[in-house]
Amino acid sequence: MSQSSNFSIVPPISRRTALKLLGVGAVGGLVGYSRISKPQPVVFQEDTLDLPTQLNARKTVVVVGAGLAGLACAYELSQRGFAVTLLERSPNLGGKIANWKIQVGEDAFMMEHGFHGFFPQYYNLKSLVKELDIVDNFKSLKFYSLVFRDGRYDPEVFRPTHSAFPWNIVDLAIASPNRFSWGINLTKVSHWKVFHAITSFQIPRSFNRLDDISVADWVGNDFPQGLYDLYFLPFAKSSLNAPDVLSTGELLQFFHFYFFGNPEGLAFNGTVDDMGTSLVQPIARAIERNGGRVITEASVSNIVLDRDGIQSLTYQQGSDRTEVPFTVDRNLLLSDEEQEYYGAGDRVFYSSAESNEATSLTCTHQGCTVGRQDDGTFLCPCHGTLYDRDGKVIKGPAKRDLPHYKITQRTEDRVQLVADRPSQPTNLEKIEADYYVIATDVPGAKHLFELMNGEVNQKVKTQIEKLPLADPFAVARFWFDRDFEWEHSDFTSLSGYSLTDSITLYHKIQTQFIEWSQRTGGSVVELHAYCYKEKEFPTQKALLTTFEQELYEIVPELANAKILHKELVNQKNFSGYPPGSYSDRPETNSEISNLVFAGDWVKMPFPCGLMERAVSSGMLAANSILHREGLQRRKLLSVMPEGVLKI
Repeated sequence: MSQSSNFSIVPPISRRTALKLLGVGAVGGLVGYSRISKPQPVVFQEDTLDLPTQLNARKTVVVVGAGLAGLACAYELSQRGFAVTLLERSPNLGGKIANWKIQVGEDAFMMEHGFHGFFPQYYNLKSLVKELDIVDNFKSLKFYSLVFRDGRYDPEVFRPTHSAFPWNIVDLAIASPNRFSWGINLTKVSHWKVFHAITSFQIPRSFNRLDDISVADWVGNDFPQGLYDLYFLPFAKSSLNAPDVLSTGELLQFFHFYFFGNPEGLAFNGTVDDMGTSLVQPIARAIERNGGRVITEASVSNIVLDRDGIQSLTYQQGSDRTEVPFTVDRNLLLSDEEQEYYGAGDRVFYSSAESNEATSLTCTHQGCTVGRQDDGTFLCPCHGTLYDRDGKVIKGPAKRDLPHYKITQRTEDRVQLVADRPSQPTNLEKIEADYYVIATDVPGAKHLFELMNGEVNQKVKTQIEKLPLADPFAVARFWFDRDFEWEHSDFTSLSGYSLTDSITLYHKIQTQFIEWSQRTGGSVVELHAYCYKEKEFPTQKALLTTFEQELYEIVPELANAKILHKELVNQKNFSGYPPGSYSDRPETNSEISNLVFAGDWVKMPFPCGLMERAVSSGMLAANSILHREGLQRRKLLSVMPEGVLKI
């Protein structure tokens, strides 16, 4: 599909007209904004009637998945009198913002899946933070920088401007040292089309126009190069989807939410402590105060449906090594002549080609993926645990052997596995509820539909089966014996590196690391790879090696420092938004009568992104249930739903 076919036909404009459009006064007049009068948050689907807020009869809800979406949904429903059971498969709540304890020498720290920024237009997440009275758990980072590897561009610095479009662009142009390198020329029809597309976002029209083309293809035809290098490429990757597999419609939503429709500026907050302590645990405690049950290490084993919807759900608490089979896709990037590998990220299994058994390669210490050595043993690249050919621990710190699984079905592309020695379940429980909410990540949602028995709606099942995943995400955190000078922001976006997309100075942000740094003189540095290609970095050893090499280039002072400890988090469970996926994406309400969806993979009716998308989806799911029960829905906010040039 050509680029031009994805835009409405815009007549050529004269150079004089183009220059007028670029003038501050003309642009301001064009869109009718001033620095005093600017767009305000928009209320989505507010109830006009004065409805009850609390249930007057007992209703039960099961929420599966305790990431931000599930936590937000369970919180809102528990506030309204619903008897909520929140099930989480992991020992830790929070999903992608979960925390867990690690040991560094004699010090204990709470580790997480990487730094997260809280932008000012996260209205629904902010309202939750305010209700929980945990505003002090967050601190302003004041500004953030974007630094380029090759020196072709000067570092960019983003600060809160409190100016809406077009004034935010004017302010950015005034402040940017690269303003003459943007490459925008509105006398060129192709550049005008780009300008029109990014300032006229509208759901669903922008998706209907541009969802079928990737960002890489969209920018491949006379796109302003500086605009792409400086803003589109780094911000596209921060959506956790690479440009070659990201829908242009999704990118336009991302830009609209974070910039063109956002009157709040671009700086953001971080958490004073880790995400689990600062945000997840306060939400969980509020759910429990409202009478909700929060159950970790809960593995769903059976879901029964009939014509009226989901009839019951059965789960067991304890180890997830159950008798329930699960499927894993083959990983051709890791396979060799002797072994076959399945899964990716931190969930990889291997098997001999003729064998009916498979072994997990997830280290039983902290969950890193172990690598097969030339002598047949398996080594953990994070902390040095060594396993023999059969997965038995030879050298710690891990204490448990690698789990084994039976292969119950095998095709060319995938295998079905079941635990060789299932753990004895505890608290096996069957629940019959009025409503069910699936709020897991994409792999979790697919797994739940594999467990369904009875009259499963095939349209809904197909929608879930087709949900895409993004490229893997990786985080490496290093503890060093010394500090260093750093002229940029404590969180800085990076561009031009083969793997690294950002750097975070944790010893400048979070209390536990600040105190450790003051006591020891050391530093704690984290690098992110938002969406790397598995073909280029097929193993965690390759990831760690490259992260370390690039860190010494980014911060040369650390080349002579001693690494005291390092942690690697490597996941492949982030939602993908590839070309052509929008139309088939599930919405909040499914065609299974009492089943509702929440998660960042759900089709959203208003612009949002990342954590705000997850929280908003959870609140939309809660609102759906509240509405069915005749209760007042929670007021949800968003940025301007449409671009200013929606013509």
